[in-house]
Amino acid sequence: MTTTAATPVMVEHRRATSHRAILTTLSLAAFMASLDLFIVNVAFAKIGRDFHGASLSNLSWVLNGYAVLYAALLVPLGRLSDRFGRLGGFIGGLALFTVASAACAASPNLWSLVAFRGLQAVGAAALTPTSLGLLLAATPADRRVRAVRIWAAIGGLAAAAGPVVGGLLVQVSWRWIFIVNVPVGLLGLLGAHRYVPDSRDATVTRTPDLAGAGLITVGIGALALGLVKGPSWGWSSSYDVASFIVAAAGIAGFWLRSERHPLPVVEPALLRVRAFAWSNVTAVLFMVAFAGSLLAIVLWLQDVWGWSALRTGLAIAPGPLMVPLFAAVSQRVAHRVRVGHLAAIGCAAFALGTVLVATRIGAHPSYAAALLPGWLVGGAGVGFALPTIMSAATADLPPARAATGSAVVTMSRQIGLVLGVSIFVAVVGTPVGYDQMHTAFRDAWWVVAGMSIVASLSALGMTPRAFARPD
Repeated sequence: MTTTAATPVMVEHRRATSHRAILTTLSLAAFMASLDLFIVNVAFAKIGRDFHGASLSNLSWVLNGYAVLYAALLVPLGRLSDRFGRLGGFIGGLALFTVASAACAASPNLWSLVAFRGLQAVGAAALTPTSLGLLLAATPADRRVRAVRIWAAIGGLAAAAGPVVGGLLVQVSWRWIFIVNVPVGLLGLLGAHRYVPDSRDATVTRTPDLAGAGLITVGIGALALGLVKGPSWGWSSSYDVASFIVAAAGIAGFWLRSERHPLPVVEPALLRVRAFAWSNVTAVLFMVAFAGSLLAIVLWLQDVWGWSALRTGLAIAPGPLMVPLFAAVSQRVAHRVRVGHLAAIGCAAFALGTVLVATRIGAHPSYAAALLPGWLVGGAGVGFALPTIMSAATADLPPARAATGSAVVTMSRQIGLVLGVSIFVAVVGTPVGYDQMHTAFRDAWWVVAGMSIVASLSALGMTPRAFARPD
């Protein structure tokens, strides 16, 4: 009698322990992939010095190369794994990410670093959607919402941790921002092999449009190239014009394939859902502003104020720490305020924070008076805007399309990041001396603020039908 009664308790305990191990393993891998989007910014100065004063336009590819490939491959690699097995896709992606991280650390020159960052992005694009798919499949229905929130929160923590972790590691060497991924990746591989059960989606029977992914990679990459090289090549030079022509052809070809392929990267039918379409537009615009602002502040702190990477990372951290606080506030008022209005308020707040920075910052370090107020306001804006954009994107989609919709809006965020870095580089150019640098950075901040206002206007169109009127 006692034995019989005790048996179910032991089984339940083993399941609970197993689920915690699954959640830990999958969240850790997602954290790594997200962290690498933010950790590199503070290492720019050190990387540039090690590679013989590489120009900002060339250094930008350390960020852009990663983001372009991550954006283009996120959806198709996720669908491939849905069809052939998510665990294999996850382990393969994590293994590639880990090996590529080691190769990044050993890079002898800038362009080999850019190439290995591209391999990192391929691994991240495979492990991110599969980690969520595996988590959903392994979690009982009554615990899925909590599990996904934990998974998303740990990924979001990377935004706050990235600059600080990067600053700490760069004190030793910029190469350590990649070396640190190796033991964590190996631990993740061991955990995945031991704890995580495989799953797949039986409804996915076709191969996704990999050629379409290639076209959007070429299109966005060529657009970024034309923007960052415009100041040095000349905006009317044959090289720059050719870049923009290739960009237009790649994006047009991607759209045509999306209209005709049975399993495109972006399903045109989804874009006819008003909230989804406007959420993606807003995601691109807002991330243009966010990426440009973040890079501008990092470079100003290090190149003008002469701060170390660690001090820069600590100075940046308060902004991202505002994000979860104001995301919680937006969640509490979401039933009383239109979703589009919440996102618009967030975008407008980010614009206001950028204006405060642009009008206060100067040659002499004055963190508390010149930078911190605007950066905190901007962080609060991100907390209102970004989670709202992500949730609104899928609110009107059929349940079977929610995962795809979430991946597409994540893709839009990465495209915005690429364009934001590229536009910033194009506006700043190659200033000489403080006066030119101050003018160039101020212009870039005004462009960021303007883009945030445009994002605020586009956000007004993204309120889902279910939330068209506040209660």
